Amino acid sequence: MRASEDEDLALLTAAARAAGEIALSYWKTAPKAWEKDAGAGPVSEADMAVNAMLEERLRGARPGYGWLSEESTDDPARLAAERVFIVDPIDGTRAFLSEEAGFAHALALAEGGRITAAVVHLPALDQTFTATASGPALLNGQPIGPSDARHVLGAQVLTSKLSDDPRHWRGAVPAYKRSFRPSLAWRLCLVAEGRFDATISLRPAWEWDIAAAGLIAERAGARVTDQRGAELVFNRPGAQSDGLVVAPPALHADFLAHLRP
Repeated sequence: MRASEDEDLALLTAAARAAGEIALSYWKTAPKAWEKDAGAGPVSEADMAVNAMLEERLRGARPGYGWLSEESTDDPARLAAERVFIVDPIDGTRAFLSEEAGFAHALALAEGGRITAAVVHLPALDQTFTATASGPALLNGQPIGPSDARHVLGAQVLTSKLSDDPRHWRGAVPAYKRSFRPSLAWRLCLVAEGRFDATISLRPAWEWDIAAAGLIAERAGARVTDQRGAELVFNRPGAQSDGLVVAPPALHADFLAHLRP
């Protein structure tokens, strides 16, 4: 019998909490870490331990589902699967290794290119964001929603310094107020709960970073697209989107008016 969205969400939530327990057992203990090939950033023994547990637990519970994870060798068989887990075992590994609390476990389930259930869990902050495709976005069980910001000028935006490059904008770089958080999934969740107005990425974004948090932001009431305004599609061969714009609808439209495709 096919699992419901709520059953899948319960499975993801329990797995995310178990991931948090593993991660916290390594946090602030100087775990072994190394750089990935091609400048893809750091990875640690904690990332790998969490990934192994998640794959065993999630695929064991749903053996017919495909698998896409930052820390697993990509298997093209996922492209033919009806449902696919999309996972970032530890999003914000640099923060984790620096003993900062801003790291997350991002777990999502995709069906037909769309996310149907999602969890972003920040164990060091005791915060769990959840959503299903037909339900509300929640933080620790309570409904959340984005800000009412409408204009890029003065908006509180989570993004990197790369977004300040004038080549990305139709005119002068707008005077938004830039902040940064190391976990991209967390950035989307902070927009979903209205603590920041928007988050943008003007370079390709990996699916495992945005799948779970994208649904959470969308169900909270934000608009979530690539940098050209196209809807996101998941479980694609390259597993990337063409950038990212996440903001309340009016502010999202203002970003697209200012950005140079």
